Amino acid sequence: MRKLLVVIMAIIAVTACTSIDCPVDNTVSTTYSLYKADGELDTLTDTLTIYTTTAEGEEYIILNQDYNITSLSIPISYTNEGDTFIFVRHSETVVAYDSVVITKENIPHFESVDCQVSYFHNITGVYWTNGGIDSIVINNPYVSYDTSIEHLYIYFKENM
Repeated sequence: MRKLLVVIMAIIAVTACTSIDCPVDNTVSTTYSLYKADGELDTLTDTLTIYTTTAEGEEYIILNQDYNITSLSIPISYTNEGDTFIFVRHSETVVAYDSVVITKENIPHFESVDCQVSYFHNITGVYWTNGGIDSIVINNPYVSYDTSIEHLYIYFKENM
């Protein structure tokens, strides 16, 4: 009886170790928070559209005509060394275009040998044009699954 109990416990221990829950959604995104020049949280009342170009040369819309936003989340590529996004800001009288380039290091992240590899990132630089964006500051360069972290602070021009 004692041997049977030991065998049952061993089977339970072995099967418990192999039941790993792989993440269903392993998309990694950067969080942009909008701020005013004085450091207060900003609300963008203009309409904002963000798109990028795929490897095949097709435009891919990430954010479509959103308004009254204080932050936004943009997914980034898994293994590219950088990503380019086009920000289109529509006010009542003006349309401003900005290119935003994010450079990054890709860090493989393994949950388990049973799961696909995902990539976390370390942002190494951010560059932008000055159409409607005044500046962008890296707040926290490490990008993982945690969407509560403000990675980048974006300062839009007040009078466009």
